[in-house]
Amino acid sequence: MSLGGGGGGLSDKGLKLSLADTLRLAWADPELRGRLMFVLMIFGVYALGIQVQIPIPGFDMDRLDELVKNNPFFMLVTTLGGGAIKRLSIFALGLGPYISASIIMQVLTMTTPAWKKELQEGGEYARRQQNKRTRILTIVLCIAQALALLQYMGPAVTGQLGVYDKIGVTIFWTCGAMFLLWLGEQVSERGIGNGVSLLIFAGIVISLPGVATLVFNSIGTTASWVSVALVVAVFLATTWFIVLFTIAQRRIPIQHMRRNFGTQAVGGKTSYLPISVNMAGVIPVIFAIALVYMPSQLQVMFPPNSSTYATLGRVAEYFMPNFLSWTGYIGALVYMGLIFIFTYFWNAMMYNVEDIANNLKKAGSYIPGIRPGKQTKEFLDRVVSNVTFVGALFLSVVALTQYVFPVIIRIQNLGLIGGTSLLIMVSVALETMRQIEASILIRQYEG
Repeated sequence: MSLGGGGGGLSDKGLKLSLADTLRLAWADPELRGRLMFVLMIFGVYALGIQVQIPIPGFDMDRLDELVKNNPFFMLVTTLGGGAIKRLSIFALGLGPYISASIIMQVLTMTTPAWKKELQEGGEYARRQQNKRTRILTIVLCIAQALALLQYMGPAVTGQLGVYDKIGVTIFWTCGAMFLLWLGEQVSERGIGNGVSLLIFAGIVISLPGVATLVFNSIGTTASWVSVALVVAVFLATTWFIVLFTIAQRRIPIQHMRRNFGTQAVGGKTSYLPISVNMAGVIPVIFAIALVYMPSQLQVMFPPNSSTYATLGRVAEYFMPNFLSWTGYIGALVYMGLIFIFTYFWNAMMYNVEDIANNLKKAGSYIPGIRPGKQTKEFLDRVVSNVTFVGALFLSVVALTQYVFPVIIRIQNLGLIGGTSLLIMVSVALETMRQIEASILIRQYEG
């Protein structure tokens, strides 16, 4: 599962062709055109599935809509899932359980020596075992999230859901989430790009009309129409900022040793080791969101008149970013701190500077002015640490824009103007365009 991580920061993230040229050349190639058509077909299946509602007795849809709007976490999940929760769709859980399971399994694999060794040396069999464990954990998380979601939606039920009703809904939602995962795998295999990432991208795009309606309703009731220009300007500026830091790299020159094979000299050229500023992609933000909103999610599991419910409510006030109260400022600091911690943690797991230094030494390559071995490792460690700080700061600023802009512009419901949704959209779009461009260049080279 990838959401713009960039493969540890070792790939060139720049685009060599313009967007128009890339799409024109891709559409002219029969194989690429077929792959793009397949992706669009899967998007259509996804959009249709969001409209398939599970018949749950006793639900007041207006009350459910209010519950979702009053919970920032479910507003984010609604945006990422195309509004499936508000429709009680079979895709209500979306790909959230699989994303969480993938992240948990990657962390466990990197921190468990036996699993890490198995994945490094086991080949295709080890990858199948990893995928099997991820799917089992996904099913467990689907069941847990479905039951928690039904518990949270309790006030929107006019009567009381029976045990068999809850079991039936849980089965439907779990099957829907696993079907979405299967669709994503089909896109990865028969389409182009990462299927799971593209489905998340599609969910955000499907949510655009609803979010735009909320924004314009807010403009019409609480702000002047001059704010429309500010909304557009902020959206364009935020997109430019995200693109800039997503493709930004720190390039380290690598000098390759010249070697003589008979009368022919090979090597001696200079290349670059690119280190992406945003190596971790949006994964640290997802981790941070899960922890920041955890108190409010645990709160709904207890009766409203209990002391535990009240305590978790007070704790949630200090965890949720909000620039309208002093507790919200503390929540913003907690949010930023978690993003920094997870960014450093993720990059430390995915970017092994010791292995890179050893590989350079074995290949007879070196960084100009730096001795091979220990000094190269220390130099790379220092550079990666500095780049990680900049990347974590970038993620923190982008993640907080969705809380800052509504206060500045005085318009609510600006979730797609900044924040996680826009970051995912830009990251997935750039990564997909890079893969299309790479396929085009390979075909031109082979032709």
